[in-house]
Amino acid sequence: MSLPPPEFSRRVDIREIGPAPLHLAATAAECAALARRFDLVAIEALSALVDLVEDGAMIRATGRMTADVIQSCAVSAEDLRVHIEAPLALRFLRDTPMGGTEIELSAEDCDDIGFSGTAFDLGEAVAQSLELAIDRFAVGPGAARVRAGLADPRATGPFAPLAALRAKDEPGTS
Repeated sequence: MSLPPPEFSRRVDIREIGPAPLHLAATAAECAALARRFDLVAIEALSALVDLVEDGAMIRATGRMTADVIQSCAVSAEDLRVHIEAPLALRFLRDTPMGGTEIELSAEDCDDIGFSGTAFDLGEAVAQSLELAIDRFAVGPGAARVRAGLADPRATGPFAPLAALRAKDEPGTS
């Protein structure tokens, strides 16, 4: 089974790495596809400025990623606008086998990305970094109101529907 193509693919040929930083920016269609992949309401913008340095069989990619996303509040499910700025520190390792034997990873190994041939996908690495930077438990201003309602057993308990009916039958209420 083959994987679908990356939504934000920016292939970099190692033979063309120069001293100037690379600027990556997702199109509106790429942002929409990434939002579906990451289960977000929307991604309004995604960009990165990345310096690449070749170091033997490794390419170091350092820089900064910025994104504007709309996600659902973890408590109220209301739309929540979030601005994300995160550093990038990735290592692309040439001819690294992906799978097979079990290995121990240190904290600095966690951003190692293997590739073979003469090109790697910097865009997909930025997209994966964005997914890791998203706070899946972010809460918006409406969360307190929802939490307050959940804390009142009369509003959410098993007799809440009966209390609502009783309130309708009382004089002076509609």
